[in-house]
Amino acid sequence: MPASPITTPLPPHTDVLIVGAGPVGLTLAASLQQLGVDHVLIDRDTGVQTGSRAAALQPRSLEYLDRIGVAEHLVAAGERGRGFRVHDREHTLLHASYGNLDTPYPYVLLSSQQTTEEHLLRRLGKLGGGGVHRGHRFLGFTPDFPGVTAVIADPEGSLRSVSARYLVGCDGLHSAVRTAAGIGFPGEAPEQLFALADVRLDAGASGLGEDGTTFFLSSAGMLLLSPLADGQHRIVTPAAPGSAAPRAADIERLISERGPLAGRIRVAEVVNTSTYRVQERVAERFRAGPVFLAGDAAHTHSPAGGQGMNTGIQDAGNLAWKLHAVLTGAAPAELLDSYHDERHPVASELVAFTSQFTKIATLRDPAAGQRRNDLLAAASATPGIVDWVAAKLAQLDISYAREPNRDSPQVGDRVSPLTVPQAGLRWTLALPDRSEPKDGRQREGVLSVCHVPELRTPLLVRPDGYLAARGVPAEPAEVLSRLAQHLPLPVPSTR
Repeated sequence: MPASPITTPLPPHTDVLIVGAGPVGLTLAASLQQLGVDHVLIDRDTGVQTGSRAAALQPRSLEYLDRIGVAEHLVAAGERGRGFRVHDREHTLLHASYGNLDTPYPYVLLSSQQTTEEHLLRRLGKLGGGGVHRGHRFLGFTPDFPGVTAVIADPEGSLRSVSARYLVGCDGLHSAVRTAAGIGFPGEAPEQLFALADVRLDAGASGLGEDGTTFFLSSAGMLLLSPLADGQHRIVTPAAPGSAAPRAADIERLISERGPLAGRIRVAEVVNTSTYRVQERVAERFRAGPVFLAGDAAHTHSPAGGQGMNTGIQDAGNLAWKLHAVLTGAAPAELLDSYHDERHPVASELVAFTSQFTKIATLRDPAAGQRRNDLLAAASATPGIVDWVAAKLAQLDISYAREPNRDSPQVGDRVSPLTVPQAGLRWTLALPDRSEPKDGRQREGVLSVCHVPELRTPLLVRPDGYLAARGVPAEPAEVLSRLAQHLPLPVPSTR
């Protein structure tokens, strides 16, 4: 069972106050707990919410969740999708397989957001941290140098104050933290309504979508079909304005009009159903002094391609080790500026990508749809295109390198765990292979040392899995003494 909600009063002081206990807030809390950072996690809801939209964990997220001890349990509970297909109801136009990706997780893990939250809660409890202060609403804050004093309403409506060195808003699209910080949230809210349903199909539909997520494209409208754990399938499709949440008969009709042509598919059970509108927005800033935004509070976009929750999880992974480094005095406060510098461009590009993806997938004009289908089929036959699409959706192509160069790893590039084994949330010094200690790894405080066959030069890898430096000294003590040189600090000439 998930960790129980906290019933003790809020502490008056903490290093980090996290508002919002969805996947992003829980990932941040578990990361900080593993790093030994004092924090408080609050959420206005009384428990984990059911029926949430996010249903896919991409390989890059699983790599980070492995660092905090969650990935193994999630993989055991979910379904492995081998990739995704784009289909015109009769033929596969494009098939992107994850099987050849350079990752220990060459699949998309199909698992509900509820399941992800429950496993993160369990991990947070096992790490010895508190759980979630449930039923607590963030009302606002006042500056209290060098941090903030937040005002919170407890479940009985009484007002409490918490002084925090840092405040992180993981509280979703309508973020109260973002509003209180005065951070703009520009973007668009397209009129398109979507219907979502988690269902169990009858026995005649066995094997449907077993290869992973399938996008069916037709003049009647796009339909996404994806297998989930426990024999369920997720269905997402555009809906007419004013539509109510679809019922079993509606779902069967939509599948008949937009899904595979082979036989009628019947719905045995509707588990969850809802409608929603997409918003495409990115916060103007991800940091405002001691206040940070992560997840949907910082960026929101179409769910096409299963990118949203994954991007938020990686926001948390980027921020956690930086907060730890600054709070422990290992890094100057300027390191925290790199959170915005690194993650804001990722979010902006993601919104543009998912917006374009949605527009292309929802074309209704038959002639335009046929041109789209022809282009997809041509792209599928072009060497390198399918692999590029798979790596992008898997989020393995994200890089913070200032000067990308795909001929060799650059500072800021992701380092595959298949090249350099992960070491929790420690820095990793990877050295060319030689006689190793019995366990194959040494630990020097915040630094883990490993020896890698065929490695040409020593590498220093950040706690979130990105390259910090190449050609560093082979002596751990020397690397530790110069660690500040390898932090992603702002470049003075560009500030």
